[in-house]
Formats: sequence, structure tokens, C-alpha cells
Amino acid sequence: MTTLTRPPALLALILIAVLGLAGCQTGATPEAPSRDLYQQLGERSGIAAIVEDLLFLIVDDDRINQQFKGMDVARFHRNLTDQLCQLSGGPCTYSGREMRELHADMAITDTQFNALAENLILAMEQNDIATGAQNRLLKRLIPLYSDVRNL
Repeated sequence: MTTLTRPPALLALILIAVLGLAGCQTGATPEAPSRDLYQQLGERSGIAAIVEDLLFLIVDDDRINQQFKGMDVARFHRNLTDQLCQLSGGPCTYSGREMRELHADMAITDTQFNALAENLILAMEQNDIATGAQNRLLKRLIPLYSDVRNL
């Protein structure tokens, strides 16, 4: 019997990224330079809109909303917008805390991690972000998994 050594959430994100990069969406082309991803996400204003929609989804999601209780919403919005902007090749600089330090005492589960990933995808869909661009962003978020989960 084969045992999976990667966490299920990580496998799901890898599968999403691989499918997108393999051209499983209409009109797929090889991965564009990183600046193109930033532009496909709508640049800083588009990313800020995605993050705003993500915040509304988090509030309504009983799987994760308690993890965000009492947070500074404006700072969270600014930091996550900067982080996604930087990760997508934009001119922003993320100046928030390191992911491992930020999530050290949160005991985030795979279910919670997956819930946030699902909500991010929904927020991108609400903002008409192409599947290929969604998957390229998710691919850039995958390395943060172990720091967020504190593994």
C-alpha cells in the first residue's frame, strides 16, 4: 500500500497548478512572464478587489472566520494585497510579518487551509480572473503552505 507523504491540501494546490500549467483551460499558452500575471490579476486595484471579496467570503465561512476574529481588517487587506501583488510580479513590496511567525499560534488545520484556498479561488472567479492566472497565482502560494501550517 502506498502512503501519501504530502498533506492533502498541498496535493490539491499542486493538482490545480499542474492542471492550469498543462493547458487544461481554453486558449492555454505557456506560462507568461511574471509581470503578465500581475496584469491578468488587474494590477494592484484588481488584486485589492480580490482581497476585499475574499474578506467577505471569510466572514461568511464558519470553517475559518474564528481564526480572523479581532484582526485589523485594513492592515490585513493592505498586507495581503501587497503580498499577492509582489508574488504576481507587481511593483509592490510585502512588509508584513513572516508567514511562520504570523501563524505560529494559530494551529491551522488542512481543512482551514483548504477553506481559505477555496475562498481565494471564489474571490478570483467573482473578479473574472482567468483560470490560468488563478492557477499561476496558486502555484506561487504553494511554498507558503508549510509556514502557514507550521510544519
